[in-house]
Amino acid sequence: MATFLSCAFILFFLFFYVVSPIEAQTGGFSVELIHRDSPKSPFYNSSETPYQRLRNAFTRSTNRPNHFNQNSPISSSKASQADIIPNIGDYLIRISIGTPATEILAVADTGSDLIWTQCEPCPPSQCYMQDSPLFDPKKSSTYKPLPCSSSQCASLDQKSCSGVNCQYSVSYGDRSFSNGNLATETVTLGSTTGQAVALPGITFGCGTNNGGLFNSKTTGIVGLGGGDISLISQMRTTIAGNQRLEVMSGSTPGGDIVIDSGTTLTLLPQGYNSKLLSVMSSMIEAQPVADPKGSLELCYSFNSLSQVPEVTIHFRGADVKLSPSNFFVKVSEDIVCSVFKGTNSLPLYGNIMQTNFLVGYDIEQQTVSFRPTDCTKQ
Repeated sequence: MATFLSCAFILFFLFFYVVSPIEAQTGGFSVELIHRDSPKSPFYNSSETPYQRLRNAFTRSTNRPNHFNQNSPISSSKASQADIIPNIGDYLIRISIGTPATEILAVADTGSDLIWTQCEPCPPSQCYMQDSPLFDPKKSSTYKPLPCSSSQCASLDQKSCSGVNCQYSVSYGDRSFSNGNLATETVTLGSTTGQAVALPGITFGCGTNNGGLFNSKTTGIVGLGGGDISLISQMRTTIAGNQRLEVMSGSTPGGDIVIDSGTTLTLLPQGYNSKLLSVMSSMIEAQPVADPKGSLELCYSFNSLSQVPEVTIHFRGADVKLSPSNFFVKVSEDIVCSVFKGTNSLPLYGNIMQTNFLVGYDIEQQTVSFRPTDCTKQ
């Protein structure tokens, strides 16, 4: 039976996960996937009944294996391929590219990687009909062509060079295709708070020769596959600043730490603590200041600390997400400092990091648990 105690000692495996203040502030990225039968979709047909839409979806599902046909002339080439028919794709995705931002509505495709949209200049003989204006890279201050020597260009199955710049070529199982210039741009997404978030330096294709079964309502494809240049993969490396600091070296065997309600600060091995504070400092825009008493290692002016990273503690079998008040404490009227401090002795998990948690110790099962709570209401 678990009992909530005020003080106890127990050893557990530990490492830290630090999330950049951009992600912490936005609460995560949010991109709406629009089903083709949604009223928000340009393909929406109000005259269809729900049953008709369902049957149409059945038909699309039945036809989908046809796009894996190994006898297709397209599939035997070395061109990058994906199993999608843009005209009947089930989901669309709305993002913005460029500075100033230009909104695009594209097919969301988990079967391919490249993000591409139709671009100027693109005469009607080389591009399919598109209702919305084509993206004009000359009007964007953040558009940058990628050279043939770039790693992004090297990752493409089918590419060529025009001078020093990389040109991509991608084709799909339904004989649709896109060719154009490989570049980087700022991609703007929504967030769970409703605030737009800009992701600079995203690799994408600026298509100037495109065709196939594309609908005039869509501008291209957003690849959501597992390759290096998909939107998902690029978000992983471009956002975030998420850093996971593995098992503490120089600590007790296995990276254990003592959970101690009798210790205020959290004491970590010197080398590990330095690395943790360095990561946190790199994610905070404010300039560090000295602790007036000279005992704490990472401090800031209270008024300058507008945002801080998130910190999550990973124990064996459980994650504990801390609030800023769990790892920053006000040490004077205008100075706040981190509660992490280096030590050459036993690592200790201090009580500030246990604030507003019910900490449960199950003696029989030899486990500890953390449950977030508001201690002012207990």
